Amino acid sequence: MLEPLFQIQSTVAMVLGLALLATTVFAFVDALRHREDAYRASGKMTKPRWLLIIGLAAVFALLVVQRPLGLFGIIAVVAAGVYLADVRPALQQVESRRGGSSHRPW
Repeated sequence: MLEPLFQIQSTVAMVLGLALLATTVFAFVDALRHREDAYRASGKMTKPRWLLIIGLAAVFALLVVQRPLGLFGIIAVVAAGVYLADVRPALQQVESRRGGSSHRPW
């Protein structure tokens, strides 16, 4: 009787886990794209530090993809969320002020 409910619950958890993994990987790739001096100019932590934080968040997200609502899942969400909500807009603003963008025409 409860089996369909458990199946729905595990499916929802898997979807949330995959969304968390996709978000952390997106944040990591985006952090790679920006120049080191843009991090300093925006007053944020250095690029290697952010890559370490988001990289660990991506590893945590990969480890908890089936159960994303635990402690490591929350850590991954917070790390990616802080980067995407605070650091990324600041980096984009700094790079647009300099007349350049992160898209290079090569």
